[in-house]
Amino acid sequence: MGNVIKDTSETWETLATRRPFEGAKTAVASDQVRMPDGSVVRRDYQVHPGSVCVVALDGEGRVLVIRQYRHPVRHRLWELPAGLLDVAGENPLAAAQRELYEEAYVKADDWRVLADFYSSPGGSDEAVRIFLARGVAEAEGERYEETDSEEADMEVAWVPVAELVRGVLAGELSNAALVAGVLAVSAALAADPEFSTLRPALAPWPARPYEA
Repeated sequence: MGNVIKDTSETWETLATRRPFEGAKTAVASDQVRMPDGSVVRRDYQVHPGSVCVVALDGEGRVLVIRQYRHPVRHRLWELPAGLLDVAGENPLAAAQRELYEEAYVKADDWRVLADFYSSPGGSDEAVRIFLARGVAEAEGERYEETDSEEADMEVAWVPVAELVRGVLAGELSNAALVAGVLAVSAALAADPEFSTLRPALAPWPARPYEA
């Protein structure tokens, strides 16, 4: 039999660690790590609270996407509604529902876990959970108004899944969470249009344990 293709948890010995930078939401860690051959190397990486994002899929097979400026890459990117898990132990489903409301004034009555991934495991410990949201409708109550960040200048659009897949494969869409989410929902749709095999919205997430 071949190897089981499944990620496994493993921790190499960390002899020392320090934080040369501590920001408002993230930090930089510098660890001295003992390698399997006994040597010691330095590993610098971003310490990140984790993120959630949402593939909101309507009855016409369209996905809600937002467009905003991202200064580090000097691009205006199409993305999924998303946000940080910047409260310790925060429930990721509640965070995803909040982000969908704040960024697009949308609610949904059916939530599943679509995919989990590490955004850049060679240089960051950020873990991302992508939710699938269906039964979408306009939210109720007061709209959230962002006034002092890139979110104040966002565009919102509903785009067919097939068009987003084409854009990803053509190299026209580059946001990591959008790429992962669009390809995942396309694969899930092909396997089962009812999404019955997806994990429940409150499925465990070992990378970011939370309070249900």
